[in-house]
Amino acid sequence: MKLLRYGPVSQEQPGLVDAAGNIRSLSGHIRDIGLEQLAPRSLLALAAIDPASLPLVPGVPRLGVPFAGTRKFIAIGLNYADHAAESNLPLPTEPVVFTKAVGCLQGPNDVVMMPRDSKKTDWEVELGVVIGTTARYVEESAALDHVAGYVVVNDISEREFQIERGGTWDKGKGCDTFGPVGPWLVTREEVGDVQNLGMWLDVNGKRMQTGNTSTMIFGVATLVSYVSRFMTLEPGDIITTGTPPGVGLGQKPAPVYLKAGDTMRLGIEKLGEQAQNVIAWQRL
Repeated sequence: MKLLRYGPVSQEQPGLVDAAGNIRSLSGHIRDIGLEQLAPRSLLALAAIDPASLPLVPGVPRLGVPFAGTRKFIAIGLNYADHAAESNLPLPTEPVVFTKAVGCLQGPNDVVMMPRDSKKTDWEVELGVVIGTTARYVEESAALDHVAGYVVVNDISEREFQIERGGTWDKGKGCDTFGPVGPWLVTREEVGDVQNLGMWLDVNGKRMQTGNTSTMIFGVATLVSYVSRFMTLEPGDIITTGTPPGVGLGQKPAPVYLKAGDTMRLGIEKLGEQAQNVIAWQRL
């Protein structure tokens, strides 16, 4: 099942994608796709609805984050062996955990704004894991039982802020618009083997990233279990799980970064695609 939210910012309505790729409205059944709808019982109830019985949504509406209410946006760094190699960094012995500000979450095709004084804004296609039930000190063998589904995330990063300005990575990760999520939340059973999904990202039509979740150093079950030792994971929390090679920082012979007017297009097998235009900083 592919769930989404569509409509203007802060006015999104719930929907799903039918087998033909059409958006169908769920407004007659639920008010929104929030934390309650991520629970297993609620997902089963939504899956039991015949999509053909739902009204078609006309046109091509804006898509928002596929669910509302995220409290924590947790990120994992250097989690692809080939990306660690391009960064000239050793493989981590434990997951590298940092946070992205919840305020950077936005729809999958919304405009990305470089922060003021940015010199090194970069792209990262990532698999996002959406928590469906509370996870606290969960064993790896049971970790996926706590997952509602998966999303595409563009973990946009300002590398100078992240690496050269002292302190933690967080300051280069949570700038406004740095967290596009979607287009859909795809439920766990529809995705199947989450450790074998192709990934890609283009900048201005040029393929920059190509990878597969099979090259993760720490798989999804390991990450959910690991993070749950350090914080309680709640419904709606997102863990974005690292990126394959091809980021701007790793380009040879010299890094390449985003500039105003650039376009990004990215996707993950079974999870859909995103597209964003890049603009210069402006006062919101």
